Amino acid sequence: MRVLQFESTGTLAALNMLDRLEPVPGVGESLIRVHAAGLNPSDVKNVLGRFPYTTLPRTPGRDFAGTVVAGPDAWVGRSVWGTGRELGFTRDGSHADYMTVPSAALVEKPACLSFAEAAACGVPYVTAWDGLQRAGVGKGTRVVVIGAAGAVGSAAVALATSMGAEVVAAVRRSEQADQLGRQGYRTIVMNNESPFEHSVRALFADGADVIFDTTGFWLAGAITALAPYGRVAIIAAPADGHERVPVLDLYRKAGAIIGVNSLLHDAIGASAMIAQIGAAFQSGRIPPPAAPVETAFDEAIAHYKSVNEGFAGKIVFTMGAKEA
Repeated sequence: MRVLQFESTGTLAALNMLDRLEPVPGVGESLIRVHAAGLNPSDVKNVLGRFPYTTLPRTPGRDFAGTVVAGPDAWVGRSVWGTGRELGFTRDGSHADYMTVPSAALVEKPACLSFAEAAACGVPYVTAWDGLQRAGVGKGTRVVVIGAAGAVGSAAVALATSMGAEVVAAVRRSEQADQLGRQGYRTIVMNNESPFEHSVRALFADGADVIFDTTGFWLAGAITALAPYGRVAIIAAPADGHERVPVLDLYRKAGAIIGVNSLLHDAIGASAMIAQIGAAFQSGRIPPPAAPVETAFDEAIAHYKSVNEGFAGKIVFTMGAKEA
């Protein structure tokens, strides 16, 4: 089988496409024929050595969609999808023709999603789901999603809407706002013409209950735009990991900052979220994700390089399987 593998970290030159035997599932594991695998920025950072707990040699790849070919009888032949913190870090991941996962992590792929669509969802949707749940988003919650045009942001907008929240999508460019507006969302264009707090309060007079910053660059501004008892959920940080924040403002509002990290959820833990997200897709409560950029698996290394150079689209490697 074809498999991406790196035996050292620090440079993408360490990543190679190799020919290896199919893995043999152990006790409590299932073998999956991977039909599509998502490429996340964290996969690229993993090869570059940003995660000290990664064990080598390793096949990267966190997100997958495929068919079970060996494992519990009830699962063999079924289409599945998933993600997990250990995939690509401490056990071989999805950037291969075959992979093994714990059988307890198996979740049936929604029939309404193609393999490529399902493989594009793992990390972004689990991150969004986790952040919204931990921020207490529900019916009537006033939510602003910063970076709503990105993978996590668009997932958060869709999921928060399905939870009954009053959602505002905040983006940097007017064309992004126009596109989201055509989908029925209220929008904010984040620029120098109007302070973020003023834009939020024009829609929510006493501020937002929850601001989900999917970019990591708006923490200070988000705090000023909160309502009393509001929460800021954040998934990233500046390069040096530090940010100056208006702590007095946070204190006076009895506000809270919630860090959201999908790498805290292993494949079994993530499967519970994946199952609920899949039910939302299947029922039509959330629309399918934006179409990913599908590319042949043989071209994977070139796309690792493009993501490292700043490509922002969602890339999915396809292994040539038929849809199911």
